[in-house]
Amino acid sequence: MPNYPKLPDFETLGNLIRDYSTLKVEEGAQGVAEILSGLDESLIKCLEKLKNLEGSKALALEEPNSLEEIRKLRPHGPRRMPQKLSKVEFLDKLKGGFYSRLAGCTLGAPVEFWSVDDMKNWADYCAEPFPPVDYWSKTKHPNEIRYTKGDFVEYTKENLDKVPVDDDIAYTLLGLMVMEKYGLDFTTEDVAEAWKVYLPMAYTAELITLDHLKEGISVHEACEKDNPYSQWIGADIRIDSYGYVTPGNPEKAAELAYRDAILSHRRNGVYGAMFFAAAIAAAFVSEDTIDAIEIGLTEIPQNCLLAQDIKWALQVREQVKDYKDARSLVDQRFEGMSHAHTNNNACLTIFGLHIGGSDIGKVIAETVAMGMDNDCTAATAGSIAGIVYGVKNLGEHWYLPFNDTIDTYLNGINEFKISDVLERYIRLAQRASEFEW
Repeated sequence: MPNYPKLPDFETLGNLIRDYSTLKVEEGAQGVAEILSGLDESLIKCLEKLKNLEGSKALALEEPNSLEEIRKLRPHGPRRMPQKLSKVEFLDKLKGGFYSRLAGCTLGAPVEFWSVDDMKNWADYCAEPFPPVDYWSKTKHPNEIRYTKGDFVEYTKENLDKVPVDDDIAYTLLGLMVMEKYGLDFTTEDVAEAWKVYLPMAYTAELITLDHLKEGISVHEACEKDNPYSQWIGADIRIDSYGYVTPGNPEKAAELAYRDAILSHRRNGVYGAMFFAAAIAAAFVSEDTIDAIEIGLTEIPQNCLLAQDIKWALQVREQVKDYKDARSLVDQRFEGMSHAHTNNNACLTIFGLHIGGSDIGKVIAETVAMGMDNDCTAATAGSIAGIVYGVKNLGEHWYLPFNDTIDTYLNGINEFKISDVLERYIRLAQRASEFEW
């Protein structure tokens, strides 16, 4: 595991420097600007030194970025799972996965990145159980606009009349649109074009990449410059569509996810996308969610950091009885890692699947209760559990309020009909799979 250095409390130090600077100016002191100028130069030098540090060559060999090299380092896996699945069975599983992804994201969004204690206190204030058993009745910031369009009150139980706008869901739909326009042999260049057309905004690795694309930087270099987020969770929240249309074909799902993820991410950021896409594809023909996870693991380099972390989560999962156990174990193992990283959030997702079992509502609720990037983790856990166990194992109160409608901020598109999206996935899956429908 990476041994992260203990970082200074930059926020506190920065505030103190600001406040003492203004105080000393008010007292008539001289030289404040010169001191701050020197500090600025020192921080810039520190940043440049960090950018130029060379990583471990041995680790780089275990964590390549090309698909060809990644495949050479995979463990043995099924690659293709030729079991037959009827159209009725596929639709039940697809509905289960898609509805559960929407539900997990919608439940987690109002408390994204909250601490466990803050969520528990909020549930107590709302007189609701925790982990939740339904959507939140209240939100702290009801009128705060999200993604230029919706606001947080739309996520509350009383006001929920569609799937509220969210970036996780927007990328799921964008993946569908890419495959429809360019086919299943789409390229990373095609994904980049779709981003430039449809994305009005982005965050972290996606924002940096999108800005670089608009500046004319090439698709293969847009991720490389000034991007400290290249191993964060952004790529793996984008890839559910690729698993939905490749049922029983984890290798193909991972390949499609790779072509999308490599636009903005590298190494474990890419592997997270490949891993979860493969697990989602495998879920259509798996008996339980852990089986799907283990198959997903066979599509990434066997000695990369993500693979090591997933293996750890699988090994210790019997110790995890609830969200508190899950978060405690992850905090211990990943101290110092960003709460938006691929690896720690992947482990929370696995723990949520383990705790909830075939009760999909419990899967998403326990995963949300673990915190970190919990709208993303609950959506992914819901996707996998929903496919394995089917929509019948998701309580209707989680999806009937959606009224067959998804709100979106994608350029030129106001909303999607869920029923239409499902039919579009079916058409793509018929083209991609070997199932006889």
